[in-house]
Amino acid sequence: MSQSFLQYAQQKSKQEEQKRVFPGQCPFCSMQCKMQLIEQHVEGRTRYQTIGVHNPTTHGRLCMKGQHAHQHALHKDRLNHPLIKRNGQFVKATWQEALEEIKTNIESLQLSHGHDVISVYGSASITNEEAYLLGKFARVALKTKYIDYNGRLCMSSAATAANQTFGLDRGLTFPLSDIKHARVLILVGTNIAECQPTFLPYIEEAKNNGAFLIVIDPRKTPTAQLADLHVSLKPGSDAALANGILHIMLHEHLIDESFIHQRTSGFQKLKEHISRISLPDIAEQTGVTIDVMQKIARKFAQEKTGMIFTARGIEQQIDGTASVRNFLNILLVTGKIGRFGCGYGAITGQGNGQGAREHGQKADQLPGYRDISNPAHRKEMAERWNIDEKELPGKGVSAFEMFEKMQAGEIKALFLMCSNPVQSGPNAHLIQQAIKNLSFFVAVDLFMSETAALADVILPTSSYLEDEGTVTNVEGRVTLREATYPLKHQRKHDWQIICEIAAVLGKGSHFSFSSAEEIFEELRAVTKGAKADYSGITYERLRKEQGIRWPCTHLEDSGTERLFEHAFSHSDSLAKFAVVTHEKKAAKEPVSQEYPLYLTTGRVMAHYQTGVQTRRSTSLVARQFEAYAELHPDTAKTYGLQHGELVTIKSKRGSVIIRCRISDTIRKDTVFVPFHWSKHQSINLLIDDQLDPHSKMPGFKYCPVQLSAYVNEKLCEKF
Repeated sequence: MSQSFLQYAQQKSKQEEQKRVFPGQCPFCSMQCKMQLIEQHVEGRTRYQTIGVHNPTTHGRLCMKGQHAHQHALHKDRLNHPLIKRNGQFVKATWQEALEEIKTNIESLQLSHGHDVISVYGSASITNEEAYLLGKFARVALKTKYIDYNGRLCMSSAATAANQTFGLDRGLTFPLSDIKHARVLILVGTNIAECQPTFLPYIEEAKNNGAFLIVIDPRKTPTAQLADLHVSLKPGSDAALANGILHIMLHEHLIDESFIHQRTSGFQKLKEHISRISLPDIAEQTGVTIDVMQKIARKFAQEKTGMIFTARGIEQQIDGTASVRNFLNILLVTGKIGRFGCGYGAITGQGNGQGAREHGQKADQLPGYRDISNPAHRKEMAERWNIDEKELPGKGVSAFEMFEKMQAGEIKALFLMCSNPVQSGPNAHLIQQAIKNLSFFVAVDLFMSETAALADVILPTSSYLEDEGTVTNVEGRVTLREATYPLKHQRKHDWQIICEIAAVLGKGSHFSFSSAEEIFEELRAVTKGAKADYSGITYERLRKEQGIRWPCTHLEDSGTERLFEHAFSHSDSLAKFAVVTHEKKAAKEPVSQEYPLYLTTGRVMAHYQTGVQTRRSTSLVARQFEAYAELHPDTAKTYGLQHGELVTIKSKRGSVIIRCRISDTIRKDTVFVPFHWSKHQSINLLIDDQLDPHSKMPGFKYCPVQLSAYVNEKLCEKF
């Protein structure tokens, strides 16, 4: 009897145990690791596990965020149906009701105020197909010039610097496999170990092969701890440091004259500028000794191969473009670009940070990196989109500048897709006020984010598990994200949402797509002949070849591993030097007696961007559940603070309350706070909204602040 019962139980358990495997690609950083979600039903319970899948970029590696990505995608907080705000409260709506609400409001506002009354705010987390379609939607369906995206706050300074210097912007100018052959690596403002963990093995392999690693960062991050030389400069002094290095290279003749003569322009002006620089002044301004600058200059120049990588630490400043260009000057004077084991790497932050900026989401660009102000490019795109060129809007403004126009009442409506600017933008008070000033606001999101909560209509979208499409990773490799997990409830894909809104606005004939692949076929056709040429790439090829690096100009083209081997992308085929000044008066808000410390912001390994996704992962929250202020022990002693104590950090724009973490890995004059949290821990409330004049990037990595122990005034009143 008992044996029969045991056999029955075993058979029943086997019947109940079901295993399904869903392909996927990590939604987080720009490495775009391949993965699988394993869904298993055992004895009435469902269990999930995410594992890495071998691919040419990361070879099956996953970081902790990738391993737990499914937790947010399957979270109970996911939006399941459209919501419309009635009398200050969200109520469930059908798609027909939501679309009618959108149609009525957009048509009414544009009839009264013109097409440019509405703005579109995109994302670097959506696929290439959706980024392309969103740009087309803004310009063809809405006919507005006001479109930009959250990548403006992320990679724009590096992209602008690369375009100005080389004539083309692609994350890495070389394949990842080249890194192990570089003899010296300079990492400026990039904490790869925490922000792109699956990138780190390439750096470690180079070091194992004898490479000399230089990390330039105010903090001794986990990445800096691997360095042969860690350069702890003052926040905001990157451009000055590069000038010091250039001065030594030119003074000691550590330059490649042949490369400079044959492949660059503007060297004489740079040389004259650098000759007037005082190294003692540079040392005082940067906090870096002349000896250290000499070591960097000599080591980088004298080795046969070398690479420079930059990320948000140098780029998210109001002189970020100039600072990156100055480090590109170092590449050019030494001839370390366009050849094996050499090049520039802009470590793209968001999952599709590369592809999302190529195909029309930026205010000044059309698909394929075409220039919206170029008459020939405008004519070409108008023909491809079958519209009159006169109907194609002109150049708009950058992301933050759109919010300024909302606050001023010039822009009265916003269509926002998969972004959270209330938390990610600088001077977040202004952004909140600007959004509240709108007449109509539509948000497309997975969750009720801090920004979506302010919307009039919220549309539920799909996650990385459900949404098929292409994504372009950090090395310019276009990859196909397979996604077969069922789309549940009333959720729709971003591209479907765009097409349905376009249809109710009477533009359905321009958006009659039934799959992501159909959209990609149009994208590859319209990019033919452009700088970011995808015309030789197909879904079939991506499945077979596991990714292709652009430009790829025809079906037999294997793609472009290494850029600029024979020519740069300017019309004269030359790279351009830049003269970069570094005077203290260069517009940055100075530290003072009232605000004596430098605030710099960044990421931690367990979280991503504004935390809307990762704060819904129990495993990731368990690793880091709140923000913190990293302080040097001497700084903590000066302010009478103990480890774990609450502190108030204040700038001219506001204050936050955060627990302090005492560590000797940071400069004494600097405070570091990660930006993944909201409300009283939202550090971007403090950040100045002044912008880089070239990239329109805010200065997230430099903000003068004051520090004090937190005092609960309401509690004190009771005693």
